[in-house]
Amino acid sequence: MTNHRNGWPTREKAFAAFATGPLLAFWQTREEGEFNGVNNIPIRYVRFHAAHHDKVILLSPGRIESYVKYPELAWDLFHCGYDVLIPDHRGQGRSGRLLSDPHRGHVDAFEHYVDDLETLYLKEIVSRPYRHRYALAHSMGGAILTLMLARQPNAFAAVALASPMFGIYLSMPDWVAQRILNWTDKRPGLREGYAPGTGKWRARPFGINDLTHSRERYRRNLRFYADDPQLRVGGPTWHWVREGVQAGKSILSKAKEISTPLLLLQAGEDKVVDNRAQDLFCQAMTAAGQPCEGGKPKVIVGARHEILFEKDSMRAEALDAIVAFFARHP
Repeated sequence: MTNHRNGWPTREKAFAAFATGPLLAFWQTREEGEFNGVNNIPIRYVRFHAAHHDKVILLSPGRIESYVKYPELAWDLFHCGYDVLIPDHRGQGRSGRLLSDPHRGHVDAFEHYVDDLETLYLKEIVSRPYRHRYALAHSMGGAILTLMLARQPNAFAAVALASPMFGIYLSMPDWVAQRILNWTDKRPGLREGYAPGTGKWRARPFGINDLTHSRERYRRNLRFYADDPQLRVGGPTWHWVREGVQAGKSILSKAKEISTPLLLLQAGEDKVVDNRAQDLFCQAMTAAGQPCEGGKPKVIVGARHEILFEKDSMRAEALDAIVAFFARHP
């Protein structure tokens, strides 16, 4: 495991050779599955398994993402001794869509994401003889996983959240945004329409992206969507934004109910989610006598939103922290 981790800080130097060689061979070992989520929406997922592993990590991706984007992270965790399980959340990736326009990022109720994740947990983790259960989540996936922890405080030995979506950046005061969202939610013509400034999926040049400093990883991830139109998701609907805002408020109110050991990784240059909400969440956990690791978020200085897809130095810092944290909570 140590030898594998030694390569994390320098992988980008030969990224193409790694991605088209060992990583591609690893991806071909995946097991794919499907189950019916809430309202019979098909939920697709992928699993990487080794008979000698007694540890598992449930990985919850962010908005618009598919497990197709996650082979590198799965490779790293797998070679640290973990089985890895990754779903495509409803409305994205290879799971079922909810609207006739498949590009619209939509959910009827945010809790449906949580219901689906809990179903997968019961189906593929509880039913198997794992001795150690962990979870890792990014962005929207962090909000979903955190709400699941409020339901299932003993589901995992420890959990790591990377840039969790506990608050969304809005271009207006919260009270104004809430009034507008409540107004649009009562109007079907707007409710399922794209939120302002968004639309169908389109490729954005690396130079203007707010997600990562890693040119190699950004271009690779962009190719997944460019090459497979089925994976594309564009902007969120008005209703999704409202559900996301409400989910953040629910998470802050339920922080006191979360007793699972928790590491929160915060991107120092995040322009997608509101880091202040992450700070408030850790403060609420501390006030309840169950502080997150270190009592506050661990800031990855200089990182953009996608910490787990950042350039080598930042990504390695995050992965080292995650693996070490899990090792302290067997």
